[in-house]
Amino acid sequence: MGLATQWERISASLPNGWERAELRLAVPEPQSRPRAAALLGPLMPGRVGDELRFVVSRGSGVGPEAARRLLANLDEDGISGTLVLSGSTATAVEEAPAQALLASRWDELVASLPEDWSDLLCRIELASSDDLQRAALVAAPLNPSRPAREIGFDFRVARTFGYGTSPQMTRRCLARIDEAGIPGRVEILRAFSDTQPVSTQGPVWYVGGKVL
Repeated sequence: MGLATQWERISASLPNGWERAELRLAVPEPQSRPRAAALLGPLMPGRVGDELRFVVSRGSGVGPEAARRLLANLDEDGISGTLVLSGSTATAVEEAPAQALLASRWDELVASLPEDWSDLLCRIELASSDDLQRAALVAAPLNPSRPAREIGFDFRVARTFGYGTSPQMTRRCLARIDEAGIPGRVEILRAFSDTQPVSTQGPVWYVGGKVL
């Protein structure tokens, strides 16, 4: 298993509200350790025996997504090793009530819509900008678009026809974000009911001078 994948599994197992993760990377080949340390330079790893030790922090320093990219560089360089979590700390946010999963929140939002709803403009807001690229990747079928000044993305849902992801695929994409351990929230910005296409793919929204 590659180092980037090992980190993804470790980060997914961390509790909500984690702030700091202390990690140990055991590199079995001595000749590879200097190169590994150089590639992990921004993490400022320390050498202890055959291990490199470093910290990933959500508050300051190198964040989760940047750490994943650095570890992916080791994978591309053919450097193997074992990544182990040695400790973690969390902020007071962890003690707050648990945030609803995106898929469950989606079910609640859809249940609140009128029976004849047809088109939705929705938004996912993420807790951290470090998770933005990974969330957009796992939710690619939503065709996400980045709104200005927001940590998240917008997407369209079409119930029966037209431009947008189906409600069922939307829920699956939100569940994938949940499975990846990425915290956030989803909301419906605008909704249409009982639209009928006339030689078009359905309605469009004009928001901030942009066609969505």
